[in-house]
Amino acid sequence: KTKYSKLIFRKSDTVPEELHQMVQESFLTLREHNCFFQDLVRIKGKDFLTPVSRILIGNPGCTYKYLNTRLFTVPWPTEGYDIKYCSPQIHNACKALMRLNDYLHIEAVKALQGQHLFETKEIKATTAIDREPSFATSLTEQGSLSKDQSSVCVSEDDRSLKNRTSYNLTLLNYMDPLQMLYLKQEPYFGMGNMAVSWHHDENLVERSTVAVYNHSCEDSAIQESHEQELKGRDPAVWHVGLKVAWDIETPGLAVPLHQGDIYLMLDDLNMTHQHCVLAGLSPRFSSTHRVADSSRGTLEYILGQCELALQNLQTDSDSMALSLKSLEAAVVKQAEEIHNEVEFEWLRQFWFQGKRYLKCTDWWLMPMAKLEEFWRKLEIMVS
Repeated sequence: KTKYSKLIFRKSDTVPEELHQMVQESFLTLREHNCFFQDLVRIKGKDFLTPVSRILIGNPGCTYKYLNTRLFTVPWPTEGYDIKYCSPQIHNACKALMRLNDYLHIEAVKALQGQHLFETKEIKATTAIDREPSFATSLTEQGSLSKDQSSVCVSEDDRSLKNRTSYNLTLLNYMDPLQMLYLKQEPYFGMGNMAVSWHHDENLVERSTVAVYNHSCEDSAIQESHEQELKGRDPAVWHVGLKVAWDIETPGLAVPLHQGDIYLMLDDLNMTHQHCVLAGLSPRFSSTHRVADSSRGTLEYILGQCELALQNLQTDSDSMALSLKSLEAAVVKQAEEIHNEVEFEWLRQFWFQGKRYLKCTDWWLMPMAKLEEFWRKLEIMVS
């Protein structure tokens, strides 16, 4: 209750049955269309393929970067965007995950409001204990004071609540542990096989909530063990593991995950704690909804940067020759930094893995062609 108070767990029976059906069908559709991919990531200077296969779905033009690899969203059907999907089934799958995203946003807001009320009550309780009873303060003054305090809390809460729960994408994961030759063992608490090692989620808006929908394909062949002598977690069942970051004295937590269960990591839990995913025996899908830090990660941002750099390029009206307006070091340096960003953070990141998105949609092809056009002009500026 004290060390893991910001982990909220919801059993599958609290989620509408219709939503379960839509989301679980969408997972299977995406798997049938071979839309889950292992990512090539870089850890401590070495390249690895992730044991988990993934696909990113979210707001059009959004990207998400983890372990030096940028993923590009397969856009969900957003009003005002012309998105052509490779099949109606993929369209429906993306739509279902957008519905789940809206549902989890509402759940996260409720959970944060509940936590805020709980903390306020606790503060009031401790203040009442600490304070000597004083009859000098009139009842009206006490009333106005608490009213002022609550209005400050609410306004601050309202401001940040939307930022911290408006998920702009979901990273979908799929793994069949029986297909894996080797899984790393959890090193600190003896929790068994790990599908995903201990980590903090990267590239998120500060203190934003992460919401996870779990779908483990449990069948009659894989039953939970009910033996009395079983110690620790049941190895047949998937779990999420949590521990306080850089602390192995505090006991770790392993929460069993069944079909349709949901958990929320509220507020700063992702920074103060690390989490891992402990493999069961059955295949498992998850949809992990995040508020990705999009300050440098959207198509709109990088197109804006290109336009900023190209302001320094001019064309002679007679000879049509191109030249730079300014040779000031700061201006030239800024253009070259943008040139590098376009090439290494966008074009190369897209093309070394980008063709795989064509199984879902060709939405990114036009923006990438536009970025290549800008890159050519930036090459001219450099030369």
